[in-house]
Amino acid sequence: MTKGVARKFQPTFWPTIFSIFVIILALCLGTWQIYRMEWKEDQILLRTERSIAEPFSFVERFPGEVENPKADEFLKVWVEGEFQHDKEFYLGARSLDRRLGLQVVTPLLMNDGREILINRGFILSELKDPSTRQEAQVTGTVKVEGLIRIGGWKGYEFVRPQNDPVKNFWFYVDNDVMSKTVDLNNPVKSVYLDAGPDVNPGGYPLGGQTRIELVNNHLTYVLTWFSMALILAVIYFIFHYRPVLKKEDE
Repeated sequence: MTKGVARKFQPTFWPTIFSIFVIILALCLGTWQIYRMEWKEDQILLRTERSIAEPFSFVERFPGEVENPKADEFLKVWVEGEFQHDKEFYLGARSLDRRLGLQVVTPLLMNDGREILINRGFILSELKDPSTRQEAQVTGTVKVEGLIRIGGWKGYEFVRPQNDPVKNFWFYVDNDVMSKTVDLNNPVKSVYLDAGPDVNPGGYPLGGQTRIELVNNHLTYVLTWFSMALILAVIYFIFHYRPVLKKEDE
């Protein structure tokens, strides 16, 4: 009798447990990225369609609070009223074209007696003092076009920074707290508006700061996670496809 060499699939316990866990995890993460990709594509399409649509009167459409803000976010509307420049808010940690600055949020007293917060857009840090952009502090009745936005922190809760009403430094729009801080009489608390790209006198604030085109790298992540699962499965098979001794007849 002579002995030859053959190969046989012989799995071992701990490498099998580890591989199964990692492969399932990678497949789950890849699947989740597919859902994220589809959600972001829908968001980009929705924002694009609503941002280029004809605006309608906010007051006529919403005589009271916006009942379903999530469904109506990014709708294009117009409002008329007077800016209350003495009650400006400043959203910090903003940048535009690699320039650091702020975004100016100003209450607008609408013709129906309600106040609504308007994110007028970006200013350079050195223009925080309203006297440096006096032309933009327009008085009298104005008409503003913009997109409906929902207040609140948009990121993960565990990294949410704290607004500082005392120093008038805000990381995100908080309709309720902002309204109380400057004693608005009849504020719209469910939404605020991002002003459109119309040029303000003097050039600042720069409107049109709504993010329409979102970064969408999820297809890359999908391919990465699924490739990782496939590669690990191949490595697992090769590792356990071991040579074994085989008897052969003379």
